[in-house]
Amino acid sequence: MRIYNTLTNRKEEFVPRNSGKVEMYVCGPTTYNLIHLGNARPLIVFDTVRRYFEYLGFDVKYIQNFTDIDDKIINRAVEEGMDALELAEKYIKEYYIDAGALGVRPANNHPRVSDHLPEIIDMIQRIIDNRYAYEKDGDVYFSVGTFNGYGKLSGRKLEDMQAGARVDVDERKRHPMDFVLWKAAKPGEPWWESPWGKGRPGWHIECSAMANKYLGMGFDIHGGGFDLVFPHHENEIAQAEAFAGCGPFARYWMHNGFITVNEEKMSKSLGNFFTVREILNKYDPEVVRFYMISTHYRSPLDFDDTKLEMNKKSLSRLHNALNNITALQNSISFEASDLFLNSEIAVFNEAIVKAEQDFREAMDDDFNTALAVASLFDLAREANAFGKKLDTYVGRKLPFVVKEVLEKAQDTFNRLGWVLGLFETGTADCRNESDMADKLMDLIIDIRQEARSRKDWAIADAIRDKLKEIGIVIEDTPQGVRWKLK
Repeated sequence: MRIYNTLTNRKEEFVPRNSGKVEMYVCGPTTYNLIHLGNARPLIVFDTVRRYFEYLGFDVKYIQNFTDIDDKIINRAVEEGMDALELAEKYIKEYYIDAGALGVRPANNHPRVSDHLPEIIDMIQRIIDNRYAYEKDGDVYFSVGTFNGYGKLSGRKLEDMQAGARVDVDERKRHPMDFVLWKAAKPGEPWWESPWGKGRPGWHIECSAMANKYLGMGFDIHGGGFDLVFPHHENEIAQAEAFAGCGPFARYWMHNGFITVNEEKMSKSLGNFFTVREILNKYDPEVVRFYMISTHYRSPLDFDDTKLEMNKKSLSRLHNALNNITALQNSISFEASDLFLNSEIAVFNEAIVKAEQDFREAMDDDFNTALAVASLFDLAREANAFGKKLDTYVGRKLPFVVKEVLEKAQDTFNRLGWVLGLFETGTADCRNESDMADKLMDLIIDIRQEARSRKDWAIADAIRDKLKEIGIVIEDTPQGVRWKLK
């Protein structure tokens, strides 16, 4: 397996720190609002990465934080007349609803800043003791000039950043790029006691402290959106390695590309964002997830309703192929038969094996989900072709080996689909809607079959044609009536 490492700007062979185990830390949301589609991309990307490692048999330890102490949370809490931690708790609960709908499983641990003040304060104190930080009027700043490796993740040079800095920056800083580790409390703000007085942690220190607590120095993968490379992840490295006196903090750094709207980065500050909740009011969660993984995670993804509609139709093709495999198993009689389909079975079996090989090759090459999805479409095409061949043997009992190859295809679809977060039941609401649709279609098919039995061909054909107009295709096959989405 090769992973593109932002730290080295190249693909590298992935070798875990501990054989058979993978340790991942992914930056989570700042909990002052509902998550938007741009927030959802890293959630889906790294959930898929985690799933693939588990598919390969790794024991994965996955940590994703919640930022529940932050300027944005404090400002929003004032607007809503709430306590800041109460507001954060509200949106953490909303996060679980939206992430769960998208098939994003909870991390092994979701640490919160508010629960880790002792660890954060201890880390800051040791950074000061190691002469990488200084205190000024109750604030504590990291001294970037004392850390020789500053800029190694982003590729920025400190002298260039200093030359481009504004002259009116905080004059208490020794260097314009020094960043805050601890903020002295202002009137009306929440605060915690510290050796430097009442205050709260800066944004960057939280992830260094929590990743170190749960994974230790030198863990395998640190992930997040490309916008976090600088300054957040750059500062995380500086803090953690200044604290430990050695490196690396994390061995592989992965960053997903932006979601854009009209080629401009989606963000709350720009006001051009769509919340996941809004999107899920229009589209099935699985369609949204499929849309996200149909593009390589490092590539930008431009939001477009038209593309979502296209992905909806593409996803239905995969569902139809899987449903057809299930229908064949339920409609065909199997026994020890003298009917041999050796060549057809061999071709289909080879296609199943090749689809999984192609899937793994794609995912092993920096988690190329776009190519992995293509392997599922190849399998779908072969499954449909095999099904049509079986239709020619209507009325005959087929050998058990046919059942076995159909079960193998179904199992392959489900296992590979699980890696991508597809073909799962989703939320309870989604299950209920799906069950209702199945029952409704069963009723319509029964009514049509009754009309056909009365030789009322006009009514039977009208039902078929009306369904086709709304995108539902009825197929009269030797094994019975099937329906699928166009």
